[in-house]
Amino acid sequence: MSVATATTRVVQQHLYEGMFLVDSGKFATDHDGVTNEILGVLKKAGATVVAHRPWQDGKLAYEIAGMKKGLHYIVCFTMPGSGMKTLVRQCQLNETIVRQMVIKHPKSIFDATVAAISGNTPAPEATAPAATEG
Repeated sequence: MSVATATTRVVQQHLYEGMFLVDSGKFATDHDGVTNEILGVLKKAGATVVAHRPWQDGKLAYEIAGMKKGLHYIVCFTMPGSGMKTLVRQCQLNETIVRQMVIKHPKSIFDATVAAISGNTPAPEATAPAATEG
């Protein structure tokens, strides 16, 4: 009599920071719609969003697809590495996202970025070593 052993494959979730460039005029008129489009693209790729917010709005260094101003939207998310191809393709097909850049981070940098985005950065004196007098 043989016993079948069920093997479960655990898919490793990587820690990513994504920067998405969108038309600042479009974001100004429908910021919820633009945000939902970015988050929808991530969801289709199998990502779990940890933190997100608009990052920088301003003049671009050079014109992209007729756009002179843009808004950079930053998102920290977890996702299996296999979702990257889907994410890039979904960004290319999306009319709202003009450019994207995704960086894989180690846990320490990812946690610091999430804290900065969400506003939960510890006070400097809480992280600095105690000063000794003498």
